[in-house]
Amino acid sequence: MDRQPLTRASALTPPRVTAQDLDAPPLRRQRHVVAGVLAVAVAGAAALAGCSSGQSASSVASSAAAAVEKGASAAASAASALASVAGGAGSAIASAEAQASAAVSAASSAVAGIKGGLDAKGDVTAGAVTTGSDGKPQVQLTVTNHGQQSYRYVIQLNFTDGSGNVLDATAVTVQDLAVGQSTQVTAHAHRDLSGTVKAEVANAVRY
Repeated sequence: MDRQPLTRASALTPPRVTAQDLDAPPLRRQRHVVAGVLAVAVAGAAALAGCSSGQSASSVASSAAAAVEKGASAAASAASALASVAGGAGSAIASAEAQASAAVSAASSAVAGIKGGLDAKGDVTAGAVTTGSDGKPQVQLTVTNHGQQSYRYVIQLNFTDGSGNVLDATAVTVQDLAVGQSTQVTAHAHRDLSGTVKAEVANAVRY
């Protein structure tokens, strides 16, 4: 019997395309190709690195994984630090708002506590906001008694920013102002205020 000589398939022979490959969705075939290319690239890189440094492929892969884990840990630490800073800023804002709210409540209560008082906002004018010796904002109020008898006054003054948001509030009093007479009184903020600060006579009563 004649025997045909055996031939070894060339490494360059392209793979056969089967009917199953043709029927496979293009996207799935592309994924298989990409996955194969990535696998070969990783294996090749590991092999080259191992050959060049005298390390095994598994050792190189372990080093790469450790580097990735270290980078991820550093990124997580940075994100945590940023979140902490943002949280601190949020707490400071919330604290300032709470202080402003408490000051407004106290000043409003002082005015509301006057029974039988008459509206006297028209008797009060506020000057420009200045900085006192304590470094806190202050404003001088001019009170003129336009009534028909002597009166006492309780005045609520709000310190606001450029947008009208209340930053602080205080209540001041004037004792026994005669008819037609004027007097001046200074209203002081309870705390330091930054930026543009304005003064607003929120309420005033005479009694």
